[in-house]
Amino acid sequence: MDKRIDKQLAFSLEIDKVKNIFRQTHLSGNGRNENDAEHSWHMAVMAYLLKEYANEEIDIAKVMIMCLIHDIVEIDAGDTYAYDAESLKTQKAREDAAKERIFSILPEEQATELIALFDEFEAYETAEAKFAHAMDNLQPLILNNSNNGGDWREHNVTAEQVYNRQSKTKLGSERLFEITDRIIRENIKKGNLK
Repeated sequence: MDKRIDKQLAFSLEIDKVKNIFRQTHLSGNGRNENDAEHSWHMAVMAYLLKEYANEEIDIAKVMIMCLIHDIVEIDAGDTYAYDAESLKTQKAREDAAKERIFSILPEEQATELIALFDEFEAYETAEAKFAHAMDNLQPLILNNSNNGGDWREHNVTAEQVYNRQSKTKLGSERLFEITDRIIRENIKKGNLK
C-alpha cells in the first residue's frame, strides 16, 4: 500500500509544475499572464456554474475533471498558443509523449483512467468533451474581452481566427456560442480584432 500512496503523492507533486506554465492570456484587469493551473481551475468552476447551458445531458463531475487535467501535459509539452499555426503542427505529438510520462507516475489503474479522460477530451466526441472544450474556448475569451482585446491586438489575431477556434463552442453549448459571437462582434467594432 505504501508504494501506491507514494505514486499518488509523487504525481500530486509533479502536477504542481503546471503552476509554472504561463499562457498568452492575461488575468482580468490587465493582470499578469495566467498560468495553466489558474486556467484549469477557472474552467472547472465555470463548467459547474454554466452546466445548464450544455446542449446535452452531461456528467458535470466528469467535465470538471477533464477541465482540471487537460493541460497537465503542458508541463512537458509547453503551452501552445491557440493562434500559433507552427506550434499547433507539433502539439499532438508533444502532448502525447507528455501524457505517457506524466500520468504513468500514478498507480496503473489511475493512470489508465486519467489517460482515458484526457483522450476523451481530445477526441471531442462525447457531450462531456464538447462542453469541456466550450469552457476551454470561453474562459480565455472572457478574460481577453475584460482586457479590451489586448491579447488579440498584441498577437494580431483576426476575427476569422477567433471564429475558427470558437466555432466548436456551439457543439457543447449553442447558448454560450451566442454569447461568444456577441463578444467577438463587439471586439471587431472596437478594432480589437481585424
